[in-house]
Amino acid sequence: MRVVKNNLRVLMAKHKMDIQDVHEKTGLSRTTISKLYHEESQKLGIDTIAKLCDLFECQIQDLLYLEEADEQ
Repeated sequence: MRVVKNNLRVLMAKHKMDIQDVHEKTGLSRTTISKLYHEESQKLGIDTIAKLCDLFECQIQDLLYLEEADEQ
């Protein structure tokens, strides 16, 4: 089984942004950004994806990717 992962941490580092910067520039809640940053989010809205892609001037595949899940 594969799981959806994100590159938010990488994109933020590349653009020298912190959670507050992303919050101010996108209007997304700090909680939403923090959960994504720490890979704790269970769902991600289409509008959130669009705002992050606009901010980082990237495509969806630059933000999200699939990874094989660890089998327990």
